[in-house]
Amino acid sequence: MSAESNATSEPLAAVPGDGWLADTRRSYDTVADSYAEFVREALAGSPHLRAGLAVLAELVATAGGGPVADVGCGPGHVTAHLRGLGVDAFGIDLSPGMVEVARRDHPGLRFAVGSMTGLGLADASVAGALAFWSLIHLPDEVLPLALREFRRVVRRGGQLLVGFHVGDGARLKTEGYGGHPMRVHVYRRRPEVMAGLLGDAGFVVESDLRLGVDSARPGAMLFARREP
Repeated sequence: MSAESNATSEPLAAVPGDGWLADTRRSYDTVADSYAEFVREALAGSPHLRAGLAVLAELVATAGGGPVADVGCGPGHVTAHLRGLGVDAFGIDLSPGMVEVARRDHPGLRFAVGSMTGLGLADASVAGALAFWSLIHLPDEVLPLALREFRRVVRRGGQLLVGFHVGDGARLKTEGYGGHPMRVHVYRRRPEVMAGLLGDAGFVVESDLRLGVDSARPGAMLFARREP
């Protein structure tokens, strides 16, 4: 779930209970095929995104290699790109429909259904993880839980790459990716806020890359290392 289209949206008033989780799963199940088409050439046209993924690949390799979890992998295009860089990457996504598309489009790779707050991985079992514009649907009160889950599964000294929309507040997106109905809350966050949350979760932020600074949809990538 790594991009946002020119989708119909409305201001967000409140996020009731945990219904957002079912809404997010259902929405991405609905748009899985059209979303895969939407992002198919996203990396090819984005040298800065590719550069960020190359940095992650180098950091993991320098630290001795190992598996890397692409959390919120969507249709698997980022997972596949990392594999092309020599990373032992595998994907996890909340949406069974997305996982089905990922397995169809990238049959040689590993994909599983899972939640960011319960990854189903052993403690310290991965050399790194990334959340490539996939944290954007987590409410503020849930985001720290997901970051702590990342820390649990990343080994000491392991890497985490987080990409996200930059800004303030949130909107409710009701349509997108081929005109299909959706109901997902899209959060924008400031890099300094995300860095603080990563620090609270036990990561050291080592670098950040700002994207589209003067555009309507600015973004950022934070590179962090799990503290010993």
